[in-house]
Amino acid sequence: MSTPAPPLIFSPARRLAVRRRALALQARPGAARYLIADMAEDLLERLAFLRHEPKRVLLIGMAPADLLASLSARGAEVTQVEPATGFAEEQPFPGRGFDLIASFGTLDTVNDLPGALIHIRNALAPGGLAIASFVGAGSLPALRAAMLAADGDRPAPRLHPTVDVRAGGQLLQRAGWADPVVDSRPLAVRFSSLKSLLADLRTQGLTNVLSQSGPILTRKQYSIVNEQFGTGTVERFEILTLSGWRR
Repeated sequence: MSTPAPPLIFSPARRLAVRRRALALQARPGAARYLIADMAEDLLERLAFLRHEPKRVLLIGMAPADLLASLSARGAEVTQVEPATGFAEEQPFPGRGFDLIASFGTLDTVNDLPGALIHIRNALAPGGLAIASFVGAGSLPALRAAMLAADGDRPAPRLHPTVDVRAGGQLLQRAGWADPVVDSRPLAVRFSSLKSLLADLRTQGLTNVLSQSGPILTRKQYSIVNEQFGTGTVERFEILTLSGWRR
């Protein structure tokens, strides 16, 4: 009996376009990189705490260059892949036997998240460690509130559904990760305007890739969102991190 296909929550074509645009924007001087930078710093701290010294590493997503340099300096053979250039997270990985697989900000927009987690586990060597970080539940509360105010009595799907700590734990157990750990941490960022926030979301690949998104904001609705969001607003990102081993 065949397994039913997962629901198509996210559009693969829109996801590809958004990530390609983000890659291009990341090449510009001064591009917003604070989310990936935070995830990379957290990864190095976890490796130090766990005293895990991987020899073969797979990095998925827009990992910063200084992370690659740091891992290489420790003697690791590092491979970096990116969904925007053809790496398929929802298919069996072409490589196996990695001591560390780290995913940065990509798993929040895959349709088959349990399957992607299983593929990560299967690509690990025995004793290998997997760490996946992405924007989770509780993120962008100010923008969500402003969008709801603009939509009024008929809210439209404009922002992605997100995974929380409890759901993350259930997903790891289902995927067979050993000694699973799930945690969430906030990252607060002050924005001078709504325009500044939207620019950062585009640069970091966080704009809408829903397969059935809501209608485009009218000028009146955009004006409401802009007014509700205000100036000098501190927006919050919740970074969810899933970690576990292959025994």
